[in-house]
Amino acid sequence: MNIAAPSLIPNLNECALLLDVDGTIVDLAPTPREVWIPPSLRNVLARLNQRTGGAVALVSGRPVNDLDLIFAPLVLTAVGGHGAEFRLVNDGHGVAPNPPPLDANLKRKLAGIAKIGPGIIVEDKGYALALHYRLAPERENVIRAEVAKICAEHQSAAIEILPGKLVVEIKPTGFTKATGVRTLMTYAPFAGRRPIFVGDDTTDECVFTIMPELNGLAISVGRKVPGVTSYFDTPDSVRAWLERLALEEEKACP
Repeated sequence: MNIAAPSLIPNLNECALLLDVDGTIVDLAPTPREVWIPPSLRNVLARLNQRTGGAVALVSGRPVNDLDLIFAPLVLTAVGGHGAEFRLVNDGHGVAPNPPPLDANLKRKLAGIAKIGPGIIVEDKGYALALHYRLAPERENVIRAEVAKICAEHQSAAIEILPGKLVVEIKPTGFTKATGVRTLMTYAPFAGRRPIFVGDDTTDECVFTIMPELNGLAISVGRKVPGVTSYFDTPDSVRAWLERLALEEEKACP
């Protein structure tokens, strides 16, 4: 049975809040640089971080530095680059799996897909390359076909293709958001808490999958995912829930 997540009120002394960013706590924008963080969201996240003793983390495909810039001046613990980067705020400690960089020649060939036509945005994330086509959704099939063709020609490289909402990303294998979350949950103040992960895209499904082994709770946004029993309709409903948590009296963890 699916449960509307806004009814869930966890005990913030016992839980950790792990939040995807784009499409989950902020609305998707035509391009990555146009994403806007409402000041009220910064305030709510800061309050929740205080109430949980620092057990709030952003789990994103964006690099950690990018997250710091868009949420500035707020700085939170973050798993960035689909698990390629990890940074704890409490002691500034950072751990990374040190994945190999995406082959420069492969990046150039993938970036060349933008010549297909206007509206294709190339985003170099360091460990990954993203091709956004929110401004050219009609080109989805040809973009994905070209990505698959180019990657197939680089069989010697250990790479994977991550399809998302009007975006396709290419990154080295060996790390995911799930590997980053597993690492995160071994460090204080996250260790020993029950993780609540909220995500919206297919790249979040690997984290949904590991929540049972961590005694955690997975919550999807915008769609009902098989095996995930809690959901939000929109990022706005996620923000409203977070605001409610920031103000609620502490109650038992669901």
